[in-house]
Amino acid sequence: MIVTRSRTLPAAPDAVWKLVADPRALARWWPRVERVKGVTSEGWTAVLRSSRGRAVRADWRLDGQDAGRRRAWAQEIDGTPFAKVLAERRVEARLEPAADGTRVTIELRQRGRGMAQFGRFMLRRAARKELDGALDGLARATSRS
Repeated sequence: MIVTRSRTLPAAPDAVWKLVADPRALARWWPRVERVKGVTSEGWTAVLRSSRGRAVRADWRLDGQDAGRRRAWAQEIDGTPFAKVLAERRVEARLEPAADGTRVTIELRQRGRGMAQFGRFMLRRAARKELDGALDGLARATSRS
């Protein structure tokens, strides 16, 4: 399943890229991320707060980038609590200059596992909400820059 959301932000592409390209900045704009640790050039760990208030680790690896234009990261699923529900989860952010700022497109590709395969509409709805929250967060973070 692939969910894509786009928005034009009233910010320069460099300002948006600065946030998108730095995993440490995820806590400023990605929903439920409280902090990021263990950042290397290859990956990082995001500490998320679940809807029940529990801290959950999510390990990510860089999955490609074109500096200033595109950055992709994939979640390490195997051996984690996410493996019960997900077989794959990958995020790609694309930036394009626009007359009034920067056009940001975020794509979330995820594949359910087990019974989650039958709840695609629920996964899709949650993905839309998460991506809209990420775009809202980017808008807030870039307006403060």
